[in-house]
Amino acid sequence: CNKALKATLSLSEGSICIKANAQSCGECIQVAETCGWCADENFLTVGESKSARCDDLESLKKRNCAVTKIENPRGSINIDKNNPVTNRKKDGSDKLKPEQITQIQPQKLTLTLRSGEPQTFELKFKRAEDYPIDLYYLMDLSFSMKDDLENVKNLGTDLMKEMQEITSDFRIGFGSFVEKTVMPYISTTPARLINPCTGNQNCTSPFSYKNVLKLTDKGDEFNRLVSQQQISGNLDSPEGGFDAIMQVAVCENQIGWRNVTRLLVFSTDAGFHFAGDGKLGGIVLPNDGRCHLENNMYTMSHYYDYPSIAHLVQKLSDNNIQTIFAVTEEFQPVYKELKNLIPKSAVGTLSSNSSNVIKLIIDAYNSLSSEVILENNRLPEGVSITYKSICKNGVEGTGENGRKCSNISIGDEVSFKISIESQKCPAIGKTEVIKIKPQGFTEEVQIVLNFICDCQCATKGEPNSDKCYEGNGTFECGACKCNEGRIGRLCECSKDEVRTEDLDANCRKDNGTDICSNNGDCVCGTCECKKRENPAEIYSGKYCECDNFNCDRSNNKLCGGHGRCECRKCICDANYTGSACDCSLETSTCLAKNGQICNGRGTCECGLCKCTNPKFQGPTCEICPTCPGVCAEHKDCVQCRAFEAGEKKDTCKRDCSYFHLIKVQDRNSLPQPTDQSFPLTHCKERDANDCWFYYTYAIRNDTKEVYVMEHLDCPAGPDIIPIVAGVVAGIVLIGLALLLIWKLLMIIHDRREFAKFEKEKMNAKWDTGENPIYKSAVTTVVNPKYEGK
Repeated sequence: CNKALKATLSLSEGSICIKANAQSCGECIQVAETCGWCADENFLTVGESKSARCDDLESLKKRNCAVTKIENPRGSINIDKNNPVTNRKKDGSDKLKPEQITQIQPQKLTLTLRSGEPQTFELKFKRAEDYPIDLYYLMDLSFSMKDDLENVKNLGTDLMKEMQEITSDFRIGFGSFVEKTVMPYISTTPARLINPCTGNQNCTSPFSYKNVLKLTDKGDEFNRLVSQQQISGNLDSPEGGFDAIMQVAVCENQIGWRNVTRLLVFSTDAGFHFAGDGKLGGIVLPNDGRCHLENNMYTMSHYYDYPSIAHLVQKLSDNNIQTIFAVTEEFQPVYKELKNLIPKSAVGTLSSNSSNVIKLIIDAYNSLSSEVILENNRLPEGVSITYKSICKNGVEGTGENGRKCSNISIGDEVSFKISIESQKCPAIGKTEVIKIKPQGFTEEVQIVLNFICDCQCATKGEPNSDKCYEGNGTFECGACKCNEGRIGRLCECSKDEVRTEDLDANCRKDNGTDICSNNGDCVCGTCECKKRENPAEIYSGKYCECDNFNCDRSNNKLCGGHGRCECRKCICDANYTGSACDCSLETSTCLAKNGQICNGRGTCECGLCKCTNPKFQGPTCEICPTCPGVCAEHKDCVQCRAFEAGEKKDTCKRDCSYFHLIKVQDRNSLPQPTDQSFPLTHCKERDANDCWFYYTYAIRNDTKEVYVMEHLDCPAGPDIIPIVAGVVAGIVLIGLALLLIWKLLMIIHDRREFAKFEKEKMNAKWDTGENPIYKSAVTTVVNPKYEGK
C-alpha cells in the first residue's frame, strides 16, 4: 500500500511540474517544492519542448539528467537573535528592568522560502516570575454607581497589598466616565449641566471621560484622588464607556503605560453605546482612534461617534491591553458576549456595591495570565502559517488550538512548532516582515521572509547569447530564455511568424498532411510534442511520431510488465521475448516434481508446458487421468527383475531394463522421502500367490532408480489341528449350552404349572346348603341294640 501511495504521489507531482509548461528555471521552481530543472544543455531529445526540463526530481534522474545538473534550491532558517528566556526570582536579588526580561525565544529569524516548501521553527514561551504589572481602573461614575465609589476609595492600598503576592513592581491608575455631553444622553439645561442629579443629591457636572490618576506605584495617592471624586448623572441607561476605553488604549503617554503586563479594569452596572449610536445626538463622524485628552479630559466626545467593537479590539490588541469587565449580575450575558469578541479579556461579577472588586481582579488576572495565545500580523499574499502547540505535560494542539496553551503557571515553559509556507513570490520586492506575539504581551518575534524566485544558475546567464538564435535570448540554466516577442527552443521565431506555411512544412513527415503526426504543435518549424495527462506517457521523435504507451499489451500491462515501450515497440527485459514481452525464457515454471522439464512428456514454451503425450496434462504434464499410478505402472518390471516372476517374466530383459535395480534386506533399508533431495515414491504390491513385495521408485539425475526388498512377504499356511479342535470344542459347547437352556426352560414351566395348581386347590371350597343334589359321603348307621352302655 505504501509503495502504491508513493507511486501515486510521485505521478501527481510529476504531472504538476510538467503541466506547468515552465519556460525557465525560475518558473519551474515556483510550481512545487518537488519540481527541479535540468540545466544540462544536451538534455532534451528531438521533439521535446523547453518545458520538459521541468519535472519531479526522480523523473529527471530516470531521464539521465546528472544530479549535478539538477537545479533544486531549498529554503532555510537563520536565527538572528536568540536570547534565552529569563529565569527570575521574586526575592528581588536580581532586580531587572522590564525591557531586560525575556519571555519569548527566539526574538528574530530570517526565513528563506521556496514555493510549496514549508519552513518550521520552534518558539518557546515562559512566564517570568515577578513580571511587572500596570493596572488602570476605569469606573462608571453615573449616579447608580454611588455606593460603589465608596468601596473603591480604599482600593489603591488594598490592591497594592494583594498584588505584592504576584509582583513586586505594580502600578495603578484611575479614570472615570459618564456619557457624551450632548442631548439626548444628558440634559443640557444650564441647571442640569451643573448638577445632573435630582432632589438634594450633590453631583458633579457630566463628562465623557476623565483621566484622574496616571499609573503610579503610590497607593495612597490613588486613595486620595479617588476620595475626591463625585458621582455624576445622565439620562439614558447605556453609558459611554467605549469612548473611555479607546482613550485609555491610545493615550499611552498620558496614562503612563510601560512595556509590561497591561490590565484595564472596566467597572460598570450598565450597558454601552457603540458605533452608530452617536447619530441620536447628531454625531456622524466615525471615531478616529486617536488620543484627544486635554488636561486629562476627553474633549472630542461631541465630535466623534462611539468606536465600534472591531475598532476597540484592534486598538486594545495593538497596545497589548488585557481587559477585565467588572459588571453586575444583570449585565453578565451582554459582557460575556463582548468578551468572546475581544481577545485576552475576562468578565467578573461585581457585587452591588463593588465590595468584591479586589478578589474579582485577582481571579481575572490569574485566568488571563494562565493562558498564552499567539497571534500574527497580516500575512503577505500567498504566505500561510500553521501552529502546533506543545503545552504543559506534553499536551499537543493543532489547528486553532495550536495557537494556545492553557493552565500555565509562573515559571512553566511551553513551546510552539510554527510552519510558514509560501505559494508564490511577491509581486513587488523579495523581502517581507511578519511578527508573532502572545496576546497581551509586548514581546514579539520578528520574522524576515526572503523568497527564492529564481535558480542560482540564472545569475550566470549570458544575455543576448550566441547560443540563442541571433542573440534573441539569455542563455541560462542550459536553455535559452527568450527576449520579449521571441519564442522557440532557441528563440528562433518571432511571435508574428509562428504559423507560416513554410515553417509548417518542416513539421510534416514524408510530406504528409499531418502536422507533427497530430501529436504536437509546430513551433518555428520544429515539432513540440504534446503533453499527456499521465506524465509517464510521452510523445517523442522529430515529428512526434513515437510514443512510449502504444505498444502491445499482455495481461493488461504494457509490454507485459517485462519491458519498455520505445517508439511503439517493446524492448524486452532479459529472459523475455515476444511482441508484448509475454514469453518467458525461464524454465523453472515448467519443472515437474521429479525435477524433469514438463515431466519429460512435453516442451517448455514461454514458461508454460505444452504436453506432447495427449494422455498427460496439467501445468507440468504430470496429470494423467487414464494412467495407472507409478507403482502399478512399474509393478510387472520390478517383479520380473527382482523375483523372476510376473506377467513380463519372459520379456523382462527387453521391456524392463530402463531402471537401475538395487536390492535391500528389509523395509527399513528402503530410501526415505526425508533423506532425499529428489521426488521418491514408496510402493506395496501383491503377486499371484498373495505375497507382498515392497519397493521405491525415483528419478535422480535423469537416472531411474528402484530399491526393492529382496524377500517376499508371504502369508503363512493354516494350522489344521487347532482349527479342527476348535470346531469340535465349539460344537460341544454349543450343544451343552442348548441343553442347559432347554432344562432351564422346563424347570421354569413346571414351576409355573404347580403354582397354578396350588392356587386352584386353595380356591375349591363348596357350600352344601346351596347344592340340592349334594349328598354327604358319610353314612351313619344306628345300632338298635345299643343301649349306651
